[in-house]
Amino acid sequence: MMNFSVILPARLSSSRLPEKALADIGGKPMIVRAAEQAAQSAAKNVIVATDHERIQAACAAHNIASVMTGAHHTSGTTRLAEAAQLLGLADDEIVVNVQGDEPLIPPDLIARVAHKLATSGAPMATAAHPVHDFAEFMNPNCVKVVLNQSGKALYFSRAPIAYPRDVMLAGETRLPENTPLRHIGIYAYRVDFLKKYAQLAESPLEVCESLEQLRVLWHGYEIAVEVLDFAPPAGVDTAEDLVRVRQYYSNH
Repeated sequence: MMNFSVILPARLSSSRLPEKALADIGGKPMIVRAAEQAAQSAAKNVIVATDHERIQAACAAHNIASVMTGAHHTSGTTRLAEAAQLLGLADDEIVVNVQGDEPLIPPDLIARVAHKLATSGAPMATAAHPVHDFAEFMNPNCVKVVLNQSGKALYFSRAPIAYPRDVMLAGETRLPENTPLRHIGIYAYRVDFLKKYAQLAESPLEVCESLEQLRVLWHGYEIAVEVLDFAPPAGVDTAEDLVRVRQYYSNH
């Protein structure tokens, strides 16, 4: 059985939904719900990496392990790198980055991304699923990824990729024949690469697209992609998302 740990980065501030990590969902904070989902993935450890005592207290109240990290981090990946060092994790250990605003994340997805990393030879792994809607394909909030023949990422973009030139020139609103893929924001890495990532210079591509995974490609490292045949439930970015997730928990 493969060993891996899950670390959930969680900061208190949030521009679109203030203090969303502590938002109540069926009697428990969102970060606790996300950690409980992660615990069903067969991970040997599930730890919240936070920047605030209130989140740490909420985790302790529900027997969720946590570690306090700095307030300076601009990405979840660098927060995980600090957490891995504070926890003393071995360099060859696999860590899966599960966002703290994913209270409905399927546990099997977490395990599959960990397995993808372990078997791919790449230093980092993530996931994607097919896009079947043209409007979603064109939506800049839907991050797309294109792969090479070995299932590694060539590029991630908010733009529609791969761009169906002839379809667009004809003014049609149909998807390209090679089904586009939507990126899912979950990552797996070994601890030694997490530490390396934290030392990599910011890339102009990640600044342009506001996508931190582009730093990895910019510096010449591979990202393996686990392709799902389903779209997992969306995370919580807005007040409307929070209503949707609360409704789910009230019905289950």
